[in-house]
Amino acid sequence: MSAFQEYFNQDHQMVRDSVRRFVEREILPHVADWEEAEEFPRELYRTAGAAGILGIGYPEQFGGSHEGDIFAKVAASEELMRCGSGGLVAGLGSLDIGLPPVLKWAKPAVRDRVVPEVLAGEKIMALAVTEPSGGSDVANLKTRAVKEGDFYRVSGSKTFITSGVRADYYTVAVRTGGDGFGGVSLLLIEKGTPGFTVGRSLKKMGWWASDTAELFFDNCLVPVENLIGVENMGFACIMANFQSERLSLAIMANMTSQLALEEATRWAKERDAFGKPIGKFQVLKHRLAEMATQLEVSREFTYRQAAKMAAGKSVIKEISMAKNFATDVSDRITYDATQILGGMGFMRESLVERLYRDNRILSIGGGTREVMNEIISKQLGL
Repeated sequence: MSAFQEYFNQDHQMVRDSVRRFVEREILPHVADWEEAEEFPRELYRTAGAAGILGIGYPEQFGGSHEGDIFAKVAASEELMRCGSGGLVAGLGSLDIGLPPVLKWAKPAVRDRVVPEVLAGEKIMALAVTEPSGGSDVANLKTRAVKEGDFYRVSGSKTFITSGVRADYYTVAVRTGGDGFGGVSLLLIEKGTPGFTVGRSLKKMGWWASDTAELFFDNCLVPVENLIGVENMGFACIMANFQSERLSLAIMANMTSQLALEEATRWAKERDAFGKPIGKFQVLKHRLAEMATQLEVSREFTYRQAAKMAAGKSVIKEISMAKNFATDVSDRITYDATQILGGMGFMRESLVERLYRDNRILSIGGGTREVMNEIISKQLGL
């Protein structure tokens, strides 16, 4: 039984086919231009919302479908990655890291207003945790929120925020209590709130098509009803959110590997040297075989963790392993694919060149490789 037969059913295949057609129709004809422009049209959110893509995995009552179906989400994510732009996928999918805390823990009045707008693509959602002083060390974040009557007064800043320039809603990690993880809360902060400003769009090595921003809060007054969950319990919400984000990053890494392998294999069959296709030389034939093997192992292990998550099991250790393994594999495969393509692999017109650039963030975002190893070590009792 193949992995696809074991994990994906006919309904998932329908999701896959639908998203594939969307990518072919709405993204692929324009993606090269959007990459060079370092942004894609805001209208794409609305188009994806109308096509039901943004709502996959969310409750029907808010405009979603396939609620809680992890493999429907995996199928959609894999097909979106076939556009070849990790930045576009990250930007279009920023709701998947910003919206779940609102859906699960925001007050009903806030949830019922925000979630449908975001799933419809009418509003854009971002998650704001990382600060200039640190990213993965969430327990020591410094942005402060002081409760004053019916408001929280927020001061501080965030950086490297995906969709930060264009977002309308931000799920923001703030310090409402003392030091450490016990003093962290989440607030929903809306663009246009007095005292909240969005900085410049940051220039990046990869993920060109995603906008990435700095955020500044200068005595920004946020209504207390915008508190997400219980005050000083935000750290647990963030950690729960991280598990899904790390699964998504592992999926992105595996698809980055898949696309790079496909391009390298195609090139090896078509490119001649010394009188025959370069894929006929044992050194490249064996390299491609090793690339395919590593990808197959990584994908199967990632699917296995997704299946455990779908069954309600805790995979804190294993999802960290999956992210690290998938990004190690994508590091190697994008490097080797660039080498196999030679000079063409260094050209901006080459998909492999973009994959090589985009790949580098995957072992950093959502918790660095080193932080993943710390989590794994703690789960081993070390």
